[in-house]
Amino acid sequence: MNVIVVGCGKVGANLANVLCEQGHDVSVVDRNEDSFTALDADFKGFTTVGIPIDQDVLRKAGIESCDALAAVTEDDNANIMVAQMAKHIFKVSNVATVISDPNRGEIFTQFGLETICPTNLTVASVCTALNDTAEAVPLNLSSHTVTFLTMDIPKEYIGARVSEITLEKNETLFAIEHEDHSMQPVFLSNPYLKKGDRLIFAKFVD
Repeated sequence: MNVIVVGCGKVGANLANVLCEQGHDVSVVDRNEDSFTALDADFKGFTTVGIPIDQDVLRKAGIESCDALAAVTEDDNANIMVAQMAKHIFKVSNVATVISDPNRGEIFTQFGLETICPTNLTVASVCTALNDTAEAVPLNLSSHTVTFLTMDIPKEYIGARVSEITLEKNETLFAIEHEDHSMQPVFLSNPYLKKGDRLIFAKFVD
């Protein structure tokens, strides 16, 4: 998969490193060349310096032939603009956008953007860690109620890929918690499931 990561801060650099390790072709865009020092020394992807909302910069980064784009800068407005350009101008089908403000995230989800809200994910992760059970944890996020559920991987899914998991209606798998308690988001990856992993689901109730 050819992936463009827009933003090379803590999230962008780590995302680019993980995707590269998984064998994807990764291109990273950031306006500050010094930001690329956060990438691994053996990072095999490409880097482009420039303002992300500039179409020529995105073209130079390879957006016209990419399969997916993640807008993960620290600026919600920049992420929204890049995501809109990727979907509507360059027709990228798989676009993920980080929006820190939960209320804004919901608004732009209604406009067809796949948004990830670090605020909501942090709340969900802390709740599941504190409960440490398979019971659903309800949270009110803006105008919706969402339940978060953590469960052990069923034996039949060990060795399978995330995409093979059967999900219920309105249910999303957004992360895997590994045996060492590290957490792996799955919105742009399709990892294999290992013994000891736990699945973290989110489901809209209303």
